Amino acid sequence: MSAELTERPACRAVPARPGAAASAPRRVPLAHWGAVRNGAVAAAALAALIVLGSRDLADFDSALVGYTFACLFMTFGVVYRYSVWLSKPPTRKYWVRGVEVLFSPRRWPRLGRPTLIVKALWSKIIAQDFILRRGLTRWIAHMLIAWGCALAAAVTFPLVFGWLHFEAGAAGAVYRVVLFGVRVSEIPVHGVVGWAIFHALVVSGFMVVPGVMLAMLRRMREGGAVAAQRFERDLLPLLLLFAVSASGLLLWVSYEWLHGYFYGALAQVHALTVIVTLVYLPFGKLFHVFQRPASVGVTFYKEAGGRGEKAVCPVTGEAFAAKLQTDDLKEVLAEVGFDYAAPTATGPAWSEISPRGRRMLIGRAHHRARGGRFS
Repeated sequence: MSAELTERPACRAVPARPGAAASAPRRVPLAHWGAVRNGAVAAAALAALIVLGSRDLADFDSALVGYTFACLFMTFGVVYRYSVWLSKPPTRKYWVRGVEVLFSPRRWPRLGRPTLIVKALWSKIIAQDFILRRGLTRWIAHMLIAWGCALAAAVTFPLVFGWLHFEAGAAGAVYRVVLFGVRVSEIPVHGVVGWAIFHALVVSGFMVVPGVMLAMLRRMREGGAVAAQRFERDLLPLLLLFAVSASGLLLWVSYEWLHGYFYGALAQVHALTVIVTLVYLPFGKLFHVFQRPASVGVTFYKEAGGRGEKAVCPVTGEAFAAKLQTDDLKEVLAEVGFDYAAPTATGPAWSEISPRGRRMLIGRAHHRARGGRFS
């Protein structure tokens, strides 16, 4: 066995650039200014779309201005955090590779691109069956919360921004649907479609509340969840979603059966819960809603690696991973300041050796250090 494969170096930091002060402390920037720029541009773009989509605010309801500013802040926060997330070397590498594979025509025939896209979207976004493998109750709770919130967002944001509104029709109990200032259709007020549209937020509330209750029940009863959970990370998002949905349902009860009794106070409470949730969203666990679509690109990356050249361990001679992945791993480790290179120019990097090969090298090192008495 060659020296390169019998003696491995410990992980060491990448040496500083020539001329850099060895003891100079690393300055932590106050903010990621590139992310600040991206967030500001996104918020400004949304503001412009609100003005344009509402016909210079002609269709904008000034009573909803609080929601609007909360949405603008949320947009800034989400884009800021997403930009910071993409600036991390591992995330950036996954993102770049996923985009390369997704938009590389020469890989489509081999990857079965359309079929793979459908499978990835179904598994990662629509059905989310990766949660089902962790437990049926957990999956039911997640699906109720996810699709209840998606339904609420699909209705709320266009209404708040003034992109969608309804006008009374000339034929009596008919509403005209106006989208971006264009009348697109008419719906009977008392028909099935009209009921579904005007009660969509009620339906979403009846989805989110049971989902939150199931999630809270699991977090109170499962030992693993109780031991690892933190209030601000795991419980606060559920409480906020419950507050938004429950207060929204109380509004429905007020105008449906109580003739609007206490409606004004309930509307203020509901507005407060919604605004707090929107402001909190970029900084808590709910941010994973925006990260999840990136997993589709990871699926393409893994598929391309699985169909490509394999990395062969120089110790065991076995193929253990995709060469694309091991090559990317070496680049990422160097970017984050770790050097797993071999002690000589001809030896393999530590990341090029399989887990079994690493165990064998460690065992041989112990065996040699103990004079052949290690087994």
